[in-house]
Amino acid sequence: MSVQETFASGLGPIIAGYLTLKRALGRRYAVERDVLAHIDRFLAADAQELTAETFANWCATLAHLKPGVRRNRMRIVRNLCLYRRRSEPSCFVPDLHGFPRPHAPRPPHFFTEQEICRLLRATDALRPSPISPLHREVYRLAIVLLHTAGLRRGELVRLTLADYEPAEKVLHVRATKFHKSRLVPLSSDAAREMEAYFQARRRLPHAADAPLLCSRCRGLRPYTGAGLAKGLRRLFQSANVRTASGRLPRVHDMRHSFALHALLRWYRVGIDVQAKLPALAAYMGHVSIVSTQCYLPFIEPLAQAASERFARHCAPFLATCAAGGGGR
Repeated sequence: MSVQETFASGLGPIIAGYLTLKRALGRRYAVERDVLAHIDRFLAADAQELTAETFANWCATLAHLKPGVRRNRMRIVRNLCLYRRRSEPSCFVPDLHGFPRPHAPRPPHFFTEQEICRLLRATDALRPSPISPLHREVYRLAIVLLHTAGLRRGELVRLTLADYEPAEKVLHVRATKFHKSRLVPLSSDAAREMEAYFQARRRLPHAADAPLLCSRCRGLRPYTGAGLAKGLRRLFQSANVRTASGRLPRVHDMRHSFALHALLRWYRVGIDVQAKLPALAAYMGHVSIVSTQCYLPFIEPLAQAASERFARHCAPFLATCAAGGGGR
C-alpha cells in the first residue's frame, strides 16, 4: 500500500508528498508519519480543513501528554504546514507562541574509561540461553563498538557478518542515516574483540548476510535496537554507571562520549582540532561538521584540554608581553 493510500483527509496528498520528500532526503520519519496520520484521521472524521480552530481542537486531544511531547507533535504539524505554504501561500501555519514552552534538553552522560571497564566486567556475569546463546559475547562486542567506533544503535544491530573485513580491520556501515554508507576502521583493541567474537560466532550459522549480533528468537534473528538497549541498561545498572543526577545513561550517550574522547586525544597530542573535525564527521556518518559539533559541548574536560594547549602554544608570547610591560 502506498503512503498516499493510507491518508483519508483533504490534507492526505500534502502529507504523502511531504513524507516522500523527507524520506528521499534520507530521513525515516516514522514518528512524524504516525503524528501526521493521527491529525489526518482527526480531520477526516468530520471532513474538516486544517485551520486555527481545527488545529486547536486537535491539540486538545493531546492534553493528557507531557508538555514536551505535545510541543514536538505540534511542531511536526507546523513543519508540514510550512511545506504546504510553498505551494499554497495562504494556508494556515500554527504560531509557535501558542506551543508549550520547550524544556531544557537532557545533557548527555560522558562515559569514563573506568565506567567502560566496569561495563565489560559486568558482561562476565551474563549467561547463554536458548534464545541468546551468545549473550555475553554480544553485549561485550556491543559495548566495545559503541565506545570505540561511535556507531549509532541502529547501525550496530543492522551489521551483517559480511560487513566486517578482517584483513583491513574495517566495518562497512551501509545505507544508514541520510542514505550514507561509510567505512569505519577499527582500533587494534576493537579488532581483537571482533576476532574473538567471530570465534564464538562460528557455533551458529554464518552465512555472509547473517546478522552480526544475533539471537535464536524465531530462528536466527538480529537483535532489535530496543532489545539491545534494554540489555545495555541492565548492564548500566549492574555496573552502577549513572549520570550526575543519578539516572541510568542512554545508549546514545556512548556516541557522545566517543566524539568527546576523540577531541580530548587530539588536544593532548597537539593536533589541530579544527582541521580534524571533518574527518570526525565522516567517521561518524554526519552530513557536515555542524552535526558533529552538536556532540561536543564545551564541558570541563574540553575546557581544561583547550586551556592547556593554549598555555603550551602561547606561554612564550605572553611571557614576552609581560616582560615588555604588555607589549605596548
